[in-house]
Amino acid sequence: MPRYTRVLLLVLCVSLIGECRKHRSRKKRWSAPAGTHKPAKELAGTPDTVVIVRPGSETRMEDSPLSKKVVDGTKSRKVKTSHLLRIDEHDFTMRPAFAGPAVPVGVDVQVESLDSISEVDMDFTMTLYLRHYWKDERLAFPSATNKSMTFDGRLVKKIWVPDVFFVHSKRSFIHDTTTDNIMLRVFPDGHVLYSLRVTVTAACNMDFSRFPLDSQTCTLELESYAYTDEDLMLYWKSGDESLSTDDRISLSQFLIQKFHTTSRLAFYSSTGWYNRLYINFTLRRHIFFFLLQTYFPATLMVMLSWVSFWIDRRAVPARVSLGITTVLTMSTIITGVNASMPRVSYIKAVDIYLWVSFVFVFLSVLEYAAVNYLTTLRDGKDRKLREKVKEQSQTLPCTCGMPHTKTMMLDGTYSEEDANSLAGYTRASMVAEDISDKQEQMVVHLSLDNESTGTKKKGIRGFRIIQNTHTIDTYSRMIFPGSYILFNLIYWCVYC
Repeated sequence: MPRYTRVLLLVLCVSLIGECRKHRSRKKRWSAPAGTHKPAKELAGTPDTVVIVRPGSETRMEDSPLSKKVVDGTKSRKVKTSHLLRIDEHDFTMRPAFAGPAVPVGVDVQVESLDSISEVDMDFTMTLYLRHYWKDERLAFPSATNKSMTFDGRLVKKIWVPDVFFVHSKRSFIHDTTTDNIMLRVFPDGHVLYSLRVTVTAACNMDFSRFPLDSQTCTLELESYAYTDEDLMLYWKSGDESLSTDDRISLSQFLIQKFHTTSRLAFYSSTGWYNRLYINFTLRRHIFFFLLQTYFPATLMVMLSWVSFWIDRRAVPARVSLGITTVLTMSTIITGVNASMPRVSYIKAVDIYLWVSFVFVFLSVLEYAAVNYLTTLRDGKDRKLREKVKEQSQTLPCTCGMPHTKTMMLDGTYSEEDANSLAGYTRASMVAEDISDKQEQMVVHLSLDNESTGTKKKGIRGFRIIQNTHTIDTYSRMIFPGSYILFNLIYWCVYC
């Protein structure tokens, strides 16, 4: 028995020695020799090295393809944000320095784009970066390098942030692609930067009395919703430099002249005084679009209506169709312009131009109506005159021996000048000779009454424009263009 026991113990000792040797060789395989480690100072200038700092351990350098980087130990510690910022130790439903002086909150804005301006809805849409700056000592934390910590929108719900809103806003939203566009940056001394990207549609009171030769000034207003000026002091962080814009911002119908900032107090009878910030920008409308779409077509329609003055007054279908076409076209232009504008109760500059042009077109139609009416009356009088002359030529004998006679050939198509020349003679002195049936002509001997000639000619010259319908068209060819040119000169001098 003792012999077998000794053999068994010997076998166990040999196996234990073998295991120890295997474990020792495995440990040497994973650890570097003692002489291979270099001090950190020597490797500081060596490229492709990283300094790794671990709490409770010595500084060690390892080779890496990355560039040299120093890692802050406060950020490498595996601690929760709530523990680092001590969020659970404070009540963030109350503002900083509660029951103390007002919290200063600085604001700056970067305008990314001015998306649209709507005249019908009287509003504008703007996308901007809104940034708030304040100090909350409850968020102070220790840091060896005095560097800030940046968080996304998930931490915003756990701390206090200013309740800034847009006054007179119709619609607004915070962009959420791919995540909520919110950034929160906390500094070790408790200073906080809160930034968000927002698109807002706000009302803009526009004055269209000079449209489309107008300039509009719109305002975006920011204000605290709950805190009065005794609790929160809202101000522009850097004055006028707090507002920055992109030089590439442009609009199709407007020229952006300038951006500027102002601030003042707003009073509400039920709640008190509030700090309000203003972003003001001035827009001047481009006129070239409206010249092509409104002013030039209206002017051409007025000029087209003048063509009827050169058309024969007996061409009734041509002159009537031309007048009706120009009137309907002007009505269409006026309707199209008013459809894209709000229903304001005052007269706009474009309304004055269009309605005056419409009146000129309508007067050209009335001018031909007057010409046609007077022509019809004149033709009826001439027909009666020819009938009377025929009757008298058949009854009266001869005019032999009558002094101061004048002979004129009349047929069925005599001119108006010949008819007007009859006005200087008395009816009693009209006689006729024999009539040729083949030629249907008659010879009329007119005896001039010397006593009544002077007075009758003066009265007839005053009414010659009525008796001769050609004269109305002649005067219209000068009066209509001259009046319209004068109107254009006055209009553009007043509104430009």
